[in-house]
Amino acid sequence: MNRKGFLKLLSTGGLGAFLANTGSYSYDKSLIKPKKLQKGDTIGLISPGFILPDRSKYDKIIKQIKKLGYQVKEGPNARNKYGYLAGTDNERAADLNAMFADNSVDAIMPFRGGWGCNRILPLIDFNTIRNNPKILVGFSDITTLLLSIYAKTGLVTFHGPVGKSEWTSYTKKYFEQVLAGEQRSFTLPNNEVCKDCDELAVITPGKATGSLLGGNLSVLSAMMGSDYLPDWNNSILFLEDLGEDVYRIDRMLTQLKLNGVLEKISGFILGQCTSCEMASSNGLSLQQVFDDHIKPLGVPAFSGAMIGHIDNMITLPVGLPVEMSAQDGIIELQENAVV
Repeated sequence: MNRKGFLKLLSTGGLGAFLANTGSYSYDKSLIKPKKLQKGDTIGLISPGFILPDRSKYDKIIKQIKKLGYQVKEGPNARNKYGYLAGTDNERAADLNAMFADNSVDAIMPFRGGWGCNRILPLIDFNTIRNNPKILVGFSDITTLLLSIYAKTGLVTFHGPVGKSEWTSYTKKYFEQVLAGEQRSFTLPNNEVCKDCDELAVITPGKATGSLLGGNLSVLSAMMGSDYLPDWNNSILFLEDLGEDVYRIDRMLTQLKLNGVLEKISGFILGQCTSCEMASSNGLSLQQVFDDHIKPLGVPAFSGAMIGHIDNMITLPVGLPVEMSAQDGIIELQENAVV
């Protein structure tokens, strides 16, 4: 584009649209909420990451989702195999894009997480997603999709179960009530529902409000430096992980710190870091690492929330304004996440 054309674009207010189309601009967007999920609605099942090694589990998962009271539409590439991935990058992205474009689909859920979503980011049709807002729910590797879709479109996404989750009564309760717009407050008594979980613990007392953002720490740290992440200013950051040595957790939190994420947040929630406490006798404990990185921020913070690789999990809206109380272990939605 020549100088004259650029100045004309600037004067007519078209610069934002131009930059958005080039992929170098993050939209100054308003929050978009998906339609609530009701029994009888259709859930589209896709595989944006790993395959299910036991091929019989695909049918078992479909049966489980139907048992919950929903119809199912399976992505045509969902059972493909490309090494450890469920098909090529193009195939996995095509199913995600098609589910958003399909008017017969009310919500989208991956069969599982694993790894692979970062690979398909350049292939996602964010314009189609913005114009066809619907529920996307998942966790672990699905963190990539939850954060990038919110960042690029303003659509509220949901950190919650995937198809292969255990679907306990606790998990079903929060999944159904949050996605139906019937649950606004979460008091997290994990000692009553999860004997093996880290108990609620206050890192820094106090209350804070902000947009709820986060997910799997390993996945989030792997996205650092890309333009697929949201604005962290005044956000409530929540994290979880699985099977990471303490020094790796330390390294990834340092990566977030060096990228300016931690200095921008107004509150912090640690879910479950399942099987992460593997420090040697002369190493740091997981608690020490979080004390080193989070306490100096001076923001309200607590750990032990029912978020992560656990059977009993809550469903949380990514991007929605919330209030948290660190000393009480409470997350309060400031408005419904669905319409």
